[in-house]
Amino acid sequence: MPEAPDLEVIREYLTNHVIDADITEATVIKPSVLRSLDGDMTADILGRSLEFVERQGKFLLIRLSGDRMLVINPMLTGMFQHCTPKTRVFKRTCLTFDLSDGTQLRYLDDKQMGLFYYIQSDQLHEVPRLSEQGPDVLDGMTLEEFQQRLKRFLGEIKGILTRGAVLSGIGNAHSDEILFDAQIYPFRKRKSLSDEELQRILDSSRSVVENAIPILRKPMADNIHVKVRDFLKVHNKGGEPCPRCGHQISEITANKRITSYCRQCQPGMLLRN
Repeated sequence: MPEAPDLEVIREYLTNHVIDADITEATVIKPSVLRSLDGDMTADILGRSLEFVERQGKFLLIRLSGDRMLVINPMLTGMFQHCTPKTRVFKRTCLTFDLSDGTQLRYLDDKQMGLFYYIQSDQLHEVPRLSEQGPDVLDGMTLEEFQQRLKRFLGEIKGILTRGAVLSGIGNAHSDEILFDAQIYPFRKRKSLSDEELQRILDSSRSVVENAIPILRKPMADNIHVKVRDFLKVHNKGGEPCPRCGHQISEITANKRITSYCRQCQPGMLLRN
């Protein structure tokens, strides 16, 4: 799943490489991902220029000329590719946009679970889940605000972080990294966490994401469609030694989601109903 660090690198890349280019052709290969709230996108988008790219949590927003927008919720496997039109088209390619500079911007989605919206700017509030996100993980939040936003959630802290209503931009991989950095057991119930532990989670949320961005810039470089996870300390590294204490990293799979943590650094007990 693309998370805040991945999407920040993609946002930077698109800002540096496609802004001010005009869209000369749009092709829908797999219509299941497209949600057009403004008629036929392939006709209406022609001639519009890409003006600005921003990230809101796990969404990318591309502002176009003439009061139009592309709003992308990549979900599990959505990603962008920027290349020449002659580059081999992957089977997971869903949409392509030919640009006036001779390049092509593609949206890829292996599972076709992502949602790609073409809207007028005043329809932004109609995009599902966008307004349901909490403040962005990089925006900064006080402990008091964090505590207040957590009050309506009673579940496990990892699940709360990944749903995005308290802090947005955090997914499965980086929630493992945040809780490892904060030395918090991922299955701890929210009510069991002290103020000091909540502060550690809040601090780690921002620092882990901030530190990941420069690490991702180099391997993603011109290949923004590549998912890079080998730099992570614990996520998906079950059985390997913990980089902090050397204890074997534990891994649990539940609801098709991997949770990786160190039992030594993040002690706790998994309770089952």
